[in-house]
Amino acid sequence: MSIRFYSYWLDHIFCCTLRKLFHNPRRILAGFIKPGMTVLDIGFGNGYFSLEMARLVGPHGQVICVETAHDKIESLKLQAADNGLAERIDPRICSDSNLAIDDLTDQIDFSLAFFVVHHAADIPALMTGTQNALKPGGKFLIVEPSHHASASYCEAVESAAKKAGLSVIIYPKFVRTWAVLLIRS
Repeated sequence: MSIRFYSYWLDHIFCCTLRKLFHNPRRILAGFIKPGMTVLDIGFGNGYFSLEMARLVGPHGQVICVETAHDKIESLKLQAADNGLAERIDPRICSDSNLAIDDLTDQIDFSLAFFVVHHAADIPALMTGTQNALKPGGKFLIVEPSHHASASYCEAVESAAKKAGLSVIIYPKFVRTWAVLLIRS
């Protein structure tokens, strides 16, 4: 069996209970999100980061969550309601080529794409759409599983980000990942 095979299954087990030991949403996001912010969660999946983002922005903040799967939108709405966070979360269905955030030009303080970019059909479009939504000085954290983060892949992601008008600030360290924090100038 290949390392890639084991890595794939570890990520699926990892997404369960053990994940909070290594990728705790509060620990990862607390340095980036403040009360009152408007933030974007790209490809939120099961809402793992979305709910914590909603807690961190507080009652005067907003979390826009985009996902391609309609069933995930409905699941997030239920989770948000169960946690008293429904009014802070704006879930949107997007497509492979459009993030459905054209109405948010210059409004986003912080954006997150956690284990998402490698699924994108058009990475340059994802970067451009995110850059357009970010306020000047807005930050974009991309975190990818290490088994997807070859040197050429990381270079392609950074190149697309730079072409879209984003600059690298730092490369945060998280377990079994490659990560980059970008800023809109």
